[in-house]
Amino acid sequence: MSEPLEERLARVSFNADGLVAAIIQQWDTKEVLMLGWMDAEALRRTLTCGRVTFWSRSRQEYWRKGDTSGHIQLVKGARLDCDGDTVLVTVDQVGAACHTGTRTCFDADDLDAVPA
Repeated sequence: MSEPLEERLARVSFNADGLVAAIIQQWDTKEVLMLGWMDAEALRRTLTCGRVTFWSRSRQEYWRKGDTSGHIQLVKGARLDCDGDTVLVTVDQVGAACHTGTRTCFDADDLDAVPA
């Protein structure tokens, strides 16, 4: 039996603004799709409703990915990192993850890092 939701949320180290970074990853290919921000309520909704919900810092409101675009994120799992200050949410992405219409937010600007 899983521990109560409030105990799981209590382990998250939210920043001074009450937010935690949420990395969104395709569950089967491990492709990193995007990064968003969640407060406790957005994380609660994500963990209990099966769809990813974020807190919009610019609009100061909740937004559930795909409600207007149809490009939904179906939750497959969620994990905290070792410090509790980042959440990894694995999803089944339907359509584009990025607001630009691309599959991932990380395909636009290669910084040409020198490989080790």
